[in-house]
Amino acid sequence: METELSKRLGIEHAIFGFTPFPAVAAAITRAGGFGVLGAVRYTAADDLKRDLDWLHEHTDGKPYGLDVVMPAKKVEGVSEADVEAMIPEVHRQFVRDTLAKHGVPELPEGEASGWRITGWMEQVARNQLDVAFDYPIKLLANALGSPPADVVQRAHDHGVLVAALAGSARHARHHADAGIDIVVAQGYEAGGHTGEIASMVLVPEVVEAVNPLPVLAAGGIGSGEQIAAGLALGAQGAWLGSLWLTTTEADLHSRALTAKLLAAGSGDTVRSRALTGKPARQLRTEWTDAWDDPSGPGTLPMPLQGLLVADAVSRIQKYEVGPLLGTPVGQIVGRMNSERTVQQEFDELTGGFERAVDRINRIAGRSQS
Repeated sequence: METELSKRLGIEHAIFGFTPFPAVAAAITRAGGFGVLGAVRYTAADDLKRDLDWLHEHTDGKPYGLDVVMPAKKVEGVSEADVEAMIPEVHRQFVRDTLAKHGVPELPEGEASGWRITGWMEQVARNQLDVAFDYPIKLLANALGSPPADVVQRAHDHGVLVAALAGSARHARHHADAGIDIVVAQGYEAGGHTGEIASMVLVPEVVEAVNPLPVLAAGGIGSGEQIAAGLALGAQGAWLGSLWLTTTEADLHSRALTAKLLAAGSGDTVRSRALTGKPARQLRTEWTDAWDDPSGPGTLPMPLQGLLVADAVSRIQKYEVGPLLGTPVGQIVGRMNSERTVQQEFDELTGGFERAVDRINRIAGRSQS
C-alpha cells in the first residue's frame, strides 16, 4: 500500500493513525503505518515528554508524528484564568443540575480533573511544541487548520512536515497558501471536529484544489476497501482515528465505554458542540442531548465550553455513568464490534485493500487469476 508520500516518509503502508494513546501510536508505526500521537490532553510538558520518551523507545526507529490543536491567529496575554472568568453562571448551574439529575458523585477531595483540555489554549500548545521538537518527529499535524506561520516555519526548520485538517476545498486552499505540506481532507463522517461535507465528495475536491500537494483521506474510513476508495479518489493515504479506540492497546480506562463503542451502530453518533464548543462527532448520549436541547442555555464557544465541562466529563468517566458516558468517535463505529490488536487491524486493512484492488482489476479485465 505504497504511495509517493509513504515512500517519502519511509513507511510501508500509507495508513496514518491518529490516537491519544502512546501504545497505540507505537503499534501503528511498528505495523508499518505512521502513528500520530494526539497532544491535546497533555496539560503539563513533563507528561508529554514522558510519553514521547516511551514512544521513541517503542517505535523501532520508525517514523511517528504529533497532533496539536492551535488557532492560526495568535492571541497574546490571555491566561486560562481569564478564559474561565468568561463562563456565565447560568452555564455552570446547568452543568451542576445535569450531573445531579443523574446522581454523578463529586471527585474525591484533592483529586484534580483528569480531562482538562487546555491544549486548546495556544500557549499550552506552544509549550508542547517546545518539547516535541527535541524528538525526531517527522510530522506535525494541526486539528484546527493551519497553525500560526511561525510554527510552520519552525517545523520546517526542524525538517518536519506540517499537515492540517480541512473540511472544504476552500479551507484546503488556505492551507496550501500557508505553506502546509499535507492536507487531511476530513469528511462529515469523522469523529471529533468535522465539517458538513461527506468524504466521497470532499476528497476529490481537495485533491483538485491543492494539486500537487499530497492529500490524506479521512472520515468514515475503517476498512481496506475504503482506503482503496480514498486512493482511487486521488488521496496519497488514509488518516484513521476512531478505529483504534477499541484496540487492545488503547487505554480508555473504562470497560463500560468500550462496551458502548462495541455495541454502537453507525447511526449512534451526533455532531454536537457539547464537548468543546465546536461541532464534534461523538457518541450520542443524554449528555449531548441535554446540551442540544433548545430549552437549555446552549453551548459556549471554544475554549469556554471545554473548560466548563472538563470536571463534569472527568466525573462521568470516573464513575462510568452509563447514560452520560461518551467519547468522540466517527460513524465507522458501526464496524468496531470486536477488540483486536493494532496488528490485527492492520492485517484486516491490508487484506481488504488487496481484495478491493483485485476486484477492480477483474472489472477492468486486468486480473491475472
